[in-house]
Amino acid sequence: MAMAARFRSTLPIFHRLLRSDSLPSHTPRATLHRTLLCPELSRKYSTSLKKDENVKVPLALFGGSGNYASALYLAAVKGNALDKVESELLDLVQASKNSQLFSQFTKDLSVPAETRVKAVNEICGQAKFSDLTKNFLVILAENGRLRHIESIAKRFVELTMAHKGEVKAIVTSVIPLPSQEEKELKETLQEIIGQGKQVKLEQKIDPSILGGLVVEFEQKVFDMSIKTRARQMERFLREPINFGSL
Repeated sequence: MAMAARFRSTLPIFHRLLRSDSLPSHTPRATLHRTLLCPELSRKYSTSLKKDENVKVPLALFGGSGNYASALYLAAVKGNALDKVESELLDLVQASKNSQLFSQFTKDLSVPAETRVKAVNEICGQAKFSDLTKNFLVILAENGRLRHIESIAKRFVELTMAHKGEVKAIVTSVIPLPSQEEKELKETLQEIIGQGKQVKLEQKIDPSILGGLVVEFEQKVFDMSIKTRARQMERFLREPINFGSL
């Protein structure tokens, strides 16, 4: 991934910044700060967008990560940059997974806010991120929320999928499904979900289920794994037999 290569080139920046005793203060971004800093102001921003541009979040998300993701979604829709912001967030999350140094950096609250902001600006510049994504990450850095970037990105993807009418279905199996079986399963799920929505299938491999499938979508779980069937059979065999009913 090109972004990962660009990110690796910025790693010396972290070493330099973490050794710095004095760094220049970051110019505040008052507008985005008011928009994205807290749930109350985020809701006010949402209300003003609905009034002016008829923009609203397609899903009600809760918690800190949900609030940040929702505010970023509204700003991205307004700026016609939804796909770009999503791509940049996912690139950053992947880069964090690939770099132990960056992962530790985002989670270390002992790092001064000025240092975090300086590093984020450097990284975003190297990666050529959009101003919207950069300013959002700066806010996270200022408020010690960079450690939540993965969960924020996950919630943001939920919003973008809902925006596009996509439904994520996770299929867990012992081995990858053959292409024909994957196609048939996707068609079956599409029939269940109905028209107007598009199924996006994600496969996960988990040998512990022993066989069969586990399908999850729209907060529903269909567990057809051998592991679950074996447990059900075990419970049935352990139950005492009521001879009076025979």
